[in-house]
Amino acid sequence: MIPLTAPPQILSRRAGVVEPENSVVEAHSTEIAHEPQSFLRRYVFSQDHKVIGLQYLLTAVFVALVAGGLAILIRMQLAWPSATWPLLQKVFPAGMTGGVMKPEFYLSLVTMHGTLMVFFVISYALLGGFGNYLIPLQIGARDMAYPFLNMLSYWVALLATLVMLSSFFVEGGAAAAGWTSYPPLSAVPEAVPGSAWGQTLWLLGMALFIVSFTMGGLNYFVTILNLRAEGMTLMRLPLTIWSLFLATIIGLLSFPPLTAAAIMLLMDRHGGTSFYLPAGMFFGNKLLPNQGGTPLLWQHLFWFLGHPEVYVLILPALGMAFDVIAAFTRKPVFGYRMTVYSFCAIGVLGMVVWGHHMYVSGMSPYIGEFFSVGTLLITIPSAIIGFNLLACFWGGSLRFRTPMLFATGLVALFGLGGFGGIFLGTPTSDIFLHDSYFVVGHFHFMIGGVTLFGLLAGVYYWYPKFFGRMMNESLGKIHFWLTFVSFYFVFLWMHFLGLGGMPRRYYAFTEYKFLEGLSEQNLYITFAAFILGAAQLLFLFNFVWSLRKGAKAPENPWEAATLEWTAPSPPPHGNWPGPLPVVYRWPYEYGVAAGGLDYLPQTDAGGPTSG
Repeated sequence: MIPLTAPPQILSRRAGVVEPENSVVEAHSTEIAHEPQSFLRRYVFSQDHKVIGLQYLLTAVFVALVAGGLAILIRMQLAWPSATWPLLQKVFPAGMTGGVMKPEFYLSLVTMHGTLMVFFVISYALLGGFGNYLIPLQIGARDMAYPFLNMLSYWVALLATLVMLSSFFVEGGAAAAGWTSYPPLSAVPEAVPGSAWGQTLWLLGMALFIVSFTMGGLNYFVTILNLRAEGMTLMRLPLTIWSLFLATIIGLLSFPPLTAAAIMLLMDRHGGTSFYLPAGMFFGNKLLPNQGGTPLLWQHLFWFLGHPEVYVLILPALGMAFDVIAAFTRKPVFGYRMTVYSFCAIGVLGMVVWGHHMYVSGMSPYIGEFFSVGTLLITIPSAIIGFNLLACFWGGSLRFRTPMLFATGLVALFGLGGFGGIFLGTPTSDIFLHDSYFVVGHFHFMIGGVTLFGLLAGVYYWYPKFFGRMMNESLGKIHFWLTFVSFYFVFLWMHFLGLGGMPRRYYAFTEYKFLEGLSEQNLYITFAAFILGAAQLLFLFNFVWSLRKGAKAPENPWEAATLEWTAPSPPPHGNWPGPLPVVYRWPYEYGVAAGGLDYLPQTDAGGPTSG
């Protein structure tokens, strides 16, 4: 077992072998820690980073099925607001009285769909799943710095998931104050049915999620800084590792304020305090005794996390896209250092622009100008990243396998989604668009689309490393085209609905004459959303079927240069059977003639070193 308090690895230089000066970290060097033999220790309470990564990934898949089901219910209501659904009445007797969806049940669906997707699907899959699996493999380490803490982070995350999902089964139902949980709806238990125990469980689930992220984030930070293989300098790290490293730092800095905010909200709900509740509030003809609070305090604390969280999720997807595109264009990443610096710039600027989510809250125009300028400045490093991604294609020998298709789709979504962000980062246009479907479309392009396509590109690309099998290529390409076309149809169209004035969070639009010309379009969007959901079921079939029936993967099926492909597929306990690899060059040495290959792996000592 690797001690929880293991100090940083100190390396001596000896060709081909890495030796620690302190025997406490032997498990991270030439000695491989004893592999657990019992089923529980190997696959359930495992301390192996690869098993933990797959646990996160599979948990994310389960939660995605739940959250996707909620999205289908939302679209059904918007397409057929007056329809009756007898079967749904049996499943949700309190929310579908008479087979017709109640407005408060619709709000709980929207609240839980957003919460589960952002925090319990995308975060789990990209940070927990790929972060755990890839960091030691791509930096040349045996495991994470603190394996026990790593295991603990997953089980706390699983507890957070169960607490959040349990809110569906309490009296009053799940939280219904929106995924942002703005007071007073979230602070007053009598506000709406979901404001009772459902909201309390939402807050507890989020607090546990942040505890889990903090444990995992500290582990990532220490591992990347201290357990890199000999020769693996910072500028030889793959961009996937750089993006995970910076996303971890952003998360560690921005999550604690939401923890404090959640504790204060719980005290307002159950302890009689007034952090968020001002004087003179009535609910049900009852004057509340609270005084002195302000709901804007929650908005500031939430968005201090909420906007950096955008980059916590997007940066890993972008980093993974660079790795995939380099392997399938057979040329080095364009502008590697500028991309790293742009990642850093986005991380810094992303921490100080949370107020652009609050232009309609009555803030001073001068403060709004500060947030607007900062937001628009982010377009500079974002544009650099986008141009570098596009430049990777120029002059390359393109291989459009399934991972490459999804990475290319990510580039398209990142460009168009970022363009829509300019309108929402400027107060004059955001005030008009803020409460409309334009925001829903933009949010899904960036948080839904960029991350989804990066995640799927990563799954198809690293699936051979995970399981030693190849996913079916034909099914993968069908999955891509169904997903890409339907995704654009659903969420690009929402931008135009927003420009037409259609407000978000409304459960029906039948009472508004100015929307009569737009309401029918919800029907078309719903059909496209059904296709989008069905495409993901095809992906799940391919994922499971390939575990047994997929072709056996070669050791390096994509002829990639990064370090993880020098380990067996799937990697054994300790990742490399012999000594840890020694790194001589950067991770994108493509387009070179070397022994009949057009790339040099990072461990190749022939020729001049690079990076």
